[in-house]
Amino acid sequence: MSKAVILLSGGMDSGVLLAWASRRYDRVHALTFDYGSRHGVREQEKALKLAEHYRAPLKTIRLPFFNELFTSSLLTSGDEIPEGPYAQENISSTVVPFRNGIMLSIATGYAEDRGIPTALIASHGGDHPIYPDCRPAFTEAMSRAAQEGTFSRVSIQAPFALLDKKQIAELGRELGLDFRMTYSCYKGGKIHCGRCATCLERKTALGYDQGLDPTEYER
Repeated sequence: MSKAVILLSGGMDSGVLLAWASRRYDRVHALTFDYGSRHGVREQEKALKLAEHYRAPLKTIRLPFFNELFTSSLLTSGDEIPEGPYAQENISSTVVPFRNGIMLSIATGYAEDRGIPTALIASHGGDHPIYPDCRPAFTEAMSRAAQEGTFSRVSIQAPFALLDKKQIAELGRELGLDFRMTYSCYKGGKIHCGRCATCLERKTALGYDQGLDPTEYER
């Protein structure tokens, strides 16, 4: 039986990755992380729905130390989330130091303990310029470390590393994913604000102006 563990935030990218993985592996385990982000409650709600839909066992891991140790507007202890396009000068404040490195380390240990050979993360091409722990070189380095540090030589893979957000959206549609089961807004409201960088990026990827985006936005 082929198995994988996936980092499932409940966002659009990880939702598509779960849909993709469910067709390629006999069993997919999902890990979601409560690390004190502004949108964490909404994402975790969506992660649960996605995991139930794709019949993936879900484990929620709490990381309260993020708010104690790290500075980021993405965290409840940080400054307000900026509005506007997804660009370096506008979104760099949302970087959480080494977030993916910490989460992938936990996923690697989880995989090793359960005899799961592969850990999956939904890093993609649009993330690379802004988030250093989403870049292919980082994922490859983490995979080498995971293989050296485990008896079963766990491999870390980012299948969407060379895709942009629009391509991920297209793949999700091909796989029949209902994007209403995912959440992207960094502000964490009941519905997407429609103004922050991740909302604007989501609108573009899902074809909001063409009437293809099923997401409800404040505006």
